[in-house]
Amino acid sequence: MKNITALIACCHLFIVSYSQLEEDAMKYAETIKQEELYDKLSILASDALEGRETGERGQKMAAAFISDHFKRLGLTPPVKQGSSYSYYQPVPLYSSMPGNIYLMVSGEKYDNFNKIAYYGTYHSEGEKEIEAVFVGKGSEQELNQVDVKGKAVIIRIDNPRGWRTPHKLAKEKGAMISLIVTHATDSEFNNYSEMLKDYLSNGRLSLEVPKRQKTNQGIFMIAPSVAAKIVSSKVEDLNKAADNGRLKKVKTGMLKYQIKQKKIEVSTENVLGYLEGSDLKDELLVLTAHYDHIGRHGDKINNGADDDGSGTSAIMEIAEAFVKAKEEGKGPRRSILFMAVSGEEKGLLGSAYYTDNPVFPLENTVVNLNIDMIGRIDREHKDNSNYIYLVGADRLSTELHEISEKVNETYTQFELDYTLNDENHPDRIYYRSDHWNFAKNNIPVIFYFNGVHEDYHRPTDTIDKIEFELLTKRTKLVYYTAWVLANRNDRLVVDKLQEQEIGNN
Repeated sequence: MKNITALIACCHLFIVSYSQLEEDAMKYAETIKQEELYDKLSILASDALEGRETGERGQKMAAAFISDHFKRLGLTPPVKQGSSYSYYQPVPLYSSMPGNIYLMVSGEKYDNFNKIAYYGTYHSEGEKEIEAVFVGKGSEQELNQVDVKGKAVIIRIDNPRGWRTPHKLAKEKGAMISLIVTHATDSEFNNYSEMLKDYLSNGRLSLEVPKRQKTNQGIFMIAPSVAAKIVSSKVEDLNKAADNGRLKKVKTGMLKYQIKQKKIEVSTENVLGYLEGSDLKDELLVLTAHYDHIGRHGDKINNGADDDGSGTSAIMEIAEAFVKAKEEGKGPRRSILFMAVSGEEKGLLGSAYYTDNPVFPLENTVVNLNIDMIGRIDREHKDNSNYIYLVGADRLSTELHEISEKVNETYTQFELDYTLNDENHPDRIYYRSDHWNFAKNNIPVIFYFNGVHEDYHRPTDTIDKIEFELLTKRTKLVYYTAWVLANRNDRLVVDKLQEQEIGNN
């Protein structure tokens, strides 16, 4: 009888405790306010921050805004720097940028992005001279008609994106350089070259110091008039030769070239705020959102209100809710790291740096909840806005998926859309935001996402198009999920360890 009485008392205590936990969760969820999300996003997505390009002034301003918010909340700066601690985790990035690059044909010099555009990382160590031959469209049959070993090959293609296969075939047959004629007229090429200039001039950022290529794996894209000049022909005659395969009628020619690369270092930073838990403080939840975006395109600013100003604002509001709870004696049992990451748009670089150089041991990291674009409605849901895409919840932990479902059922009642979670989905979204760097370390993740819309990576991704009521509710879903995960008795079970291949961002 005593045992039964004790069991009843214990069950009653559990029910009371769980009920209290739910009440507390709902109480502090109400501190996540639509107007406060608007205030934060209006700063992050303002023209003053210039699109928050990684390493640029606007990104630094955004970092200062976020770190100041963490400081005012009283979050602990967790990054040790010398004898002090900082909210910033410096992330050193490197790039190889085009230097002094040109072609010289019959005494006429063509500088990079003036009728030519070089794509690659080769460094020629000075000026070189080479014989050039015309190989039509660069098919295997055409390449077999001409001796290309040790020479430059001129290839006329019909699709600017179709150069890889003929270039590869030419390299396999011993060609040194590929000169790709991408368009039928100089005018068309010049428009294409301007687009390439925007893309290639800044280089590709990396966590590794770039190594100069000793052999030329790159290509020159050239205007048709330059190709004709090299082989002393007319543009229309080259086009005819490419169409009818009469390559031997085209003369060979000589050209000189120089390819120099500049190595640069770009400094950026993740912004980290730490809230210590109570009895399970050694276990850690990591909440992430990237605060960088793609900067300017000419005089157009890509404000990135949804991508990912929405997620960054949400992280800041969620941090505020948990701090308020702790101030009133309702703090989380597990510790929480709120992290605004940089370099996501450059290849998930900030989160990759963190998982390679964790401030807290990865083995103590229980879960990553990642928010990237939660302020809009995509085309697929224009008639039902009460949705959110979830990606990754069941990839490593069945238990995480079940908890996530239960949290939504209890608190927010969204339609949870798992379309993008399909392992065979062509968009490969699972690999394309910062949660991936945690997932590949077998840390359970949930990625919260509203889907791609017509303003994605465009100057039109502005704050006036954000659905703030929906953003607020989605933010609360992440908060409630974090609340449950931070306060439950048991650590998440990882039951689906798997070998995973990284996708392209």
